[in-house]
Amino acid sequence: MSDALFDLPERYRTLQAEARELAESLRERAAEADERDDVDPHMRAALAKSGLVGLMVPARFGGRAELVDSLAVTAVREQLAAVSAHLDSLFAMQGIGGYALGVGAAPAVQERWLGPIGRLDAIAALGLTEPDVGSDLRAITTTLTRDGDELVVDGRKSFITNAGDADVYTVLARAGDEYSLVLVPADTPGVAVERPHQIIAPHVLGDVVLDRVRVPADHLVGAAGEGFALMLATLATFRVSVAGAAVGLAEAALREAVRHTTGRSQFGTPLARLGPVPALLATCWTEIEMARALTYRAAAAAARDPRASLHLSSMAKVGATETAGRVVDRCVQVMGRFGLVRGSVIERLYREARPMRIYEGSTEVLLDALAKQLVKRFS
Repeated sequence: MSDALFDLPERYRTLQAEARELAESLRERAAEADERDDVDPHMRAALAKSGLVGLMVPARFGGRAELVDSLAVTAVREQLAAVSAHLDSLFAMQGIGGYALGVGAAPAVQERWLGPIGRLDAIAALGLTEPDVGSDLRAITTTLTRDGDELVVDGRKSFITNAGDADVYTVLARAGDEYSLVLVPADTPGVAVERPHQIIAPHVLGDVVLDRVRVPADHLVGAAGEGFALMLATLATFRVSVAGAAVGLAEAALREAVRHTTGRSQFGTPLARLGPVPALLATCWTEIEMARALTYRAAAAAARDPRASLHLSSMAKVGATETAGRVVDRCVQVMGRFGLVRGSVIERLYREARPMRIYEGSTEVLLDALAKQLVKRFS
């Protein structure tokens, strides 16, 4: 539906074509995979074979670029999310779960894990939130202590993507007033996974219980006390890619609505030309293109300097996910009762759009942070 995205360099257009080809090859699998709460082996095998996950690790560990490129990740996620939320999440989490390792892990740890993550031989996860802690991560209770040549991690992480299927967790823990990241292989004694919750759009999700887990001291990621700095670097690189996924999802919904309204007539007129429907469809298209413009502006800025452009990434994430919510809702409306059919593409997109406004920073939390920056900038 969209024209070429601005004047993206050939490398990014090639990546988009690769991602689109992969997603289309898995379209018939999407409905089943998107209803799973564990990793779909067919999606995993196809994504691994595509080589796209190599974008998530530096070239020296077998990746496809010297550094993880926000623009590349965003372009790929737009194509994957248009077909399958499961496929998109599987791709994105390899970066979100493994990025800090490439920035701050010990060389031996990097050699052990980054190659497998980049080939999807190992699945990565990031453990931040807890049962009583969401946005206020300074309130976490998971502890990190040193005992000789070992680190001891004790606590519980909640609503963790890839929990139960991950091979390795990057966990935020605290030692007194210091917050650090520590790498915890999933097969370490004391690690257990529970799945007390499932969300409205099925997702690989669970709680990770860490019961006096012991890992070697070199599994500290970065220096002690650098946990929040490494988290910020991760968010700065990947937050804008959520906007890319939201744009892809919104466009997929609009395609469904256009297909339905041009193929169905009422009162002798195609729905696409009847009453308020044309304006609703045109409004959706306009808002998607507005969201896309901001998303790719922010992604290009993040590719140059992620930390300096985090405000743009936050704006893009808010703008695109809120747009996706409005667009999918309108598309359900113009499709009438056919938009309510359980198991249909539009029903699945409706459910998948809603969590995007919450995860990786809810709209309200991001707007609050942006407002604070705005006051500082112009006061």
